Amino acid sequence: MTDHIYAAEHPESDRVRAGGFTLWFTGLSGSGKTTIAHLVGPELDRRGLVVEYLDGDTVRTHLSKGLGFSKEDRDTHIERVGWVASRLTRQGGAVIAAAISPYEETRQKARTLVDDVGTFVEVYVKASVDACARRDVKGLYEKAFKGEITEFTGVSDPYEEPSSPELVLDTELLEPEESAAAVVAKLEELGLVSARVAA
Repeated sequence: MTDHIYAAEHPESDRVRAGGFTLWFTGLSGSGKTTIAHLVGPELDRRGLVVEYLDGDTVRTHLSKGLGFSKEDRDTHIERVGWVASRLTRQGGAVIAAAISPYEETRQKARTLVDDVGTFVEVYVKASVDACARRDVKGLYEKAFKGEITEFTGVSDPYEEPSSPELVLDTELLEPEESAAAVVAKLEELGLVSARVAA
């Protein structure tokens, strides 16, 4: 046994386990991303998939601690989420990422990372700023409208709508359960999950 182990002498495995994918929910704060994600996850688990959640706020607490909300910091945060998603996807996991991810270019970087090892499914959770503000129980939108919170996506910072998402969910028209059902149906259509067999 050697005294020293160097990364260059022990390269990472390039093995990819089949079946992995990342389900990437993007949309304004309050659009319903996390709510829908937490309805979809248990259904995927019931169908035998290994499910892992990467919620934007939770990842900020652990992986992106110290980052602010400038464009550079937001991009760094989303690139980290994309990288972790790609690692889990490579191992055959069903990754559910729910993050505002306001910039198209950065979402595309996440897509590229995942597409190298599995399938990236972008879901645009669409809702107007007014609708999201009405749902906001923390009063963040009100503070943003007053200028008390700066760099707030949709108010003082831009949100770039996805150019070609695999699925658009208008949560001003759909209930969370309807949205979740549409996501599962899309995953079935793409061959990423098997259709549920009626008992």
